[in-house]
Amino acid sequence: MMHQEITYSCTTCGQIFSAADVRYLCPICAEDNDPLQPPLGVLKVIYPYAELKSKSISFKQLKEREFLDLLPIANTENLPPLKIGNTPLYRVRSIRNETIPFELYLKDDTQNPTWSFKDRASALVSAFAKEHEIDTIVTASTGNAGSSLAGICASQGQKAYVIVPESAPIAKLTQIIMYGATLIPVKGTYDDAFDLSVSATREMGWYNRNTAYNPMTIEGKKSVSFELFEELGKMVPDAVFVPVGDGVIISGVYKGFEDLLLSGIIDHMPMVVAVQAEGSANLVNNLEGVGFTISPSRTLADSISVDIPRNFHMARQFLDLYNGEWLTVSDNEILNASALLAKSYGLFVEPAAAAAMAGLLKYHDQELVSPGSKNVVLLTGSGLKDLSAVKPLLNMPKAIEPTLSELKYLLK
Repeated sequence: MMHQEITYSCTTCGQIFSAADVRYLCPICAEDNDPLQPPLGVLKVIYPYAELKSKSISFKQLKEREFLDLLPIANTENLPPLKIGNTPLYRVRSIRNETIPFELYLKDDTQNPTWSFKDRASALVSAFAKEHEIDTIVTASTGNAGSSLAGICASQGQKAYVIVPESAPIAKLTQIIMYGATLIPVKGTYDDAFDLSVSATREMGWYNRNTAYNPMTIEGKKSVSFELFEELGKMVPDAVFVPVGDGVIISGVYKGFEDLLLSGIIDHMPMVVAVQAEGSANLVNNLEGVGFTISPSRTLADSISVDIPRNFHMARQFLDLYNGEWLTVSDNEILNASALLAKSYGLFVEPAAAAAMAGLLKYHDQELVSPGSKNVVLLTGSGLKDLSAVKPLLNMPKAIEPTLSELKYLLK
């Protein structure tokens, strides 16, 4: 059903596995996994890069073939019928009413069907399941991945089970239920939901969409890199600012550009900047140390609030290999970035997405953005996903009598 040349490579031990079968973690490394540590044995999909390079395949040819040379599915007709990806890239020329000396682009993935970047992953997971005649998919989620899977499965006639912490935002839970998925709130954290979904996968035989656990999620998310390359006039951006929780979106960004690099399409990688909330920085805080220390997550950016970043090891490998950078931003900086995006550019995004913009603003204020450089900020989810998070920014006016005199008094 799949290209014979595609394989899985374990990011921990390097073992190679056939990609023809449904597979999650490397079975060898997974035996040593500790539930209180990021998992070992996350798999990476490997394509016949040398063959593509030897044929001098062009980006135009890749696109004409619907990128099937770099996708782990046999036919794009198995993808959902919804319009996923190919989201707008907006050029902005000023920050806080001051002209900026660099190029800044905002990639608006709130325009996906369920209003988040996660649709890219869900689409590929759904297509892979369809090609393997699987009709039931489960995921753990803080909300976005769950609402995404629910919507995508609804469009494909597949059954979705979504396990969430009971504290997940009501808007995301509403989406899940409206799309017809089975919502299962748990008394606990995202990590508790994750562990339950894995147990259910083993017991019930469901297909698991969990980020990092399922290698297809990264293969879906990497599509954003193909789009950025094309939207920037077949040029690699100098920097991409990415909101980071469990490390899968940033790995997807890296994987897309790495696929183009190894296929001979591009000759260098962008500098990718990992942006985490100060209150949930377990990924970036452990990048330079030995061992892994967990601090309980406390941030209003629920989509990137993660105690155990499931894709820590792959994300660290990418950041090390391609000289990535990282920083943290406070919840206050996230809220300020959210207000700036809405009031200056007409883009209302959730706090996790605003975190990436907060990272760019911090770099700008510290004069770390090179003049003339091309910079992209990934906006990964709609602000309507979590209205309670922006309550501190709201001053809801009281109603007035519908008279001109009251209106004039108010305007004073």
